[in-house]
This record gives sequence, structure tokens and C-alpha cells, in this order.
Amino acid sequence: MLVANHTSMLDIMMMLKTSKNPFVFVGKKELVNIPVFGFFYKRVCILVDREDSRSRSAVYRRAQKRLNQGLSICIFPEGGVPEENIILDKFKDGAFKMAIAHNIPVVPITFYDNKKRFPFTFFSGGPGILRVKVHSFFDTKGLKENQKSELREQVRTIMLKELQEEPNIP
Repeated sequence: MLVANHTSMLDIMMMLKTSKNPFVFVGKKELVNIPVFGFFYKRVCILVDREDSRSRSAVYRRAQKRLNQGLSICIFPEGGVPEENIILDKFKDGAFKMAIAHNIPVVPITFYDNKKRFPFTFFSGGPGILRVKVHSFFDTKGLKENQKSELREQVRTIMLKELQEEPNIP
């Protein structure tokens, strides 16, 4: 289970560059409405309607099918791109619940510069270095579903600490 902070549209491309293993994104259904992007998005992602409990539970079945095909799963656990002044938003449970249910490790990934280089604010950002760190894996063997919150907070704490301590590059 690949999990990363979500800061920019660059995150998707950086994840594709960072992961050496093939994977599939789990993403919100609403993005299929974006012209051109939505056409490709719905063909390469496991879509979830966050307002529909049946859709959320169906993600687990589709994820298992992809895991059986040898693919990894990637989720941005913040559930969307937070406001620009937020370093790292609270994490949702889905990625951690799924990792425990499928008995797969969680791989935290921190993107440092994507928000700075290509933010969602028009006419801002600019060229420069894009840095990423792949943290140590979190094993989920032996964990129970009721431990998902503890796992979630451990992963978030590592990523937040990294973002707060990493020196900025202009």
C-alpha cells in the first residue's frame, strides 16, 4: 500500500516515477468529469464514491483483484489536496484498513516540493527540484482492523515530522 502526501497535480506523476513496482490508484469518482484527464483516469484507477458505502466496500474487492494480479495500491490518505497553508492534513482510514485487511505493508512516501512547484493556485509555482523520500515499510502482519487508527497515526507522524524538519529549497 503506497501512501503519500497530496499537494499538487504533480503527485500522480511523481508517484509513477518513484514506485518501481506497478500499481493502481484508488481515487475519488468525481474526477472522471474533468475533460480528457477523466477519460484516462477512469481506465487506470479504482474509483470510489466516498458518499456511497457500497462503493467504498466494493473498492476492497477490486483492490484484492489487482493485488492478485501483482499490482500495488496507491492512496493519498488525506482524501484530497489540503489548503495551501496546511502542511499535512488528517488521514482517512481507508488505506490503513485495506492494508490490514489484505495483509500488505504500508509504504509512506513524502513529497517535499510539489506544492511549491505546481500548486493549485493559478499563476504561482515555478521550476525547480522535486524531492521525494520513500520511508521504511510498516508491516501489517498480525494487525487487527481495530489497530488501523494507530497505524494511520504512526505513518502520518513520520511524514509530518519529515515535512517539518526538511530544509526548504528555493
